[in-house]
Amino acid sequence: MQKPQRLIDLFRDLASEIAEKDFSFVQEDNAIAELGIDSLAMLELVGTLERQLSVRVPDEKLVGLVTVRQLLDVVEGGLTKAA
Repeated sequence: MQKPQRLIDLFRDLASEIAEKDFSFVQEDNAIAELGIDSLAMLELVGTLERQLSVRVPDEKLVGLVTVRQLLDVVEGGLTKAA
């Protein structure tokens, strides 16, 4: 199921800013590791998503995430709980 466009756009913008690369091409099925986002950048990205969206993403939910869609599923789950 496709994520809301605003989540994908936010991911692209924040990832581009944090990694200092152009991620405007990123799609939900892209593997995070293949984008060159290392673990430190991933933590920064998740922390920024949490602050911007007022959600909490438990660290254990981040284990084993491979694709952008999986990350956005976890973030979206936090949005649902916050609502």
